[in-house]
Amino acid sequence: MAVPLFASSLASYQDRIADKLREVAATGRFILGPEVEAFEDEFAAGLGVRHCIGVGNGTDALQIALRAAGVGPGDDVVMPSLTFFATAEGAANLGARPVFCDVDPETYCVTAETVAAALTPKTKAIVPVDLFGNVAPVPELRELGLPVIEDAAQAAGSTLDGKRAGTLGNAGTFSFFPSKNLPAAGDGGAVVTDDDQLGATARRLRFHGSEDKQTYTEVGWNSRLDALQAGVLRTLLPELDGLDGSARQRGRDVRAGRSGRPGRAAPEDAGMRARVAPVRGPPRARRRADGRP
Repeated sequence: MAVPLFASSLASYQDRIADKLREVAATGRFILGPEVEAFEDEFAAGLGVRHCIGVGNGTDALQIALRAAGVGPGDDVVMPSLTFFATAEGAANLGARPVFCDVDPETYCVTAETVAAALTPKTKAIVPVDLFGNVAPVPELRELGLPVIEDAAQAAGSTLDGKRAGTLGNAGTFSFFPSKNLPAAGDGGAVVTDDDQLGATARRLRFHGSEDKQTYTEVGWNSRLDALQAGVLRTLLPELDGLDGSARQRGRDVRAGRSGRPGRAAPEDAGMRARVAPVRGPPRARRRADGRP
């Protein structure tokens, strides 16, 4: 069975996206402003959280959330060994040390047991990753008594026990890179939280550490979701489940196509939303750095 490696799910939305881009461009408001505020309100309402802070990309979202949670130089941050580089980068750019732990081979996510085994006296935060749309057991991780920043970059729309991915920790972070569940037409990201103080700090940090462009209380970032991307996201947000549908079908096609072949595809969970269908191959011998056995 031939399954495309990449297949656009946005073809039927192109006219609506173009109309929205023209609408936003006509306002002359391109950085933050009412379009971004409207998206933040709508995304927060859909997730059921009080605060959404739109930022430049998912990597910045992680850094800003960790910094707002108090992570700084010399701290340890526990995270999965199986994740994209940006998870570790978010901690390292703050001067913190990424500490890696094992994942559950069935879900590709950390567990309370694997995280507990990696804790150190310097651990300041835990970053579970909702990899491939699987939601990590964040409620169990919160029982460890440390701030939990949920990396939900790949899990917009996923749920765990009826709660949306990104809302289970002290804060959650999202990426709106075009390959993600909720895609923009370029880079974009968000920090979401129910913590008023963390949300206010994240909002300052995305704009040079300022609330009013006059008083600067800390060194922050220049990381703001722009209005054109917010317009695209507002167009696609009501279609999130539909955007996911074709990807889920391709995942089923991958699983069906691997029947009887070595290795196996990851199982599909009812609460999972993802635009990828990972396939785990059979074990093979480790290779040296030069590529030789």
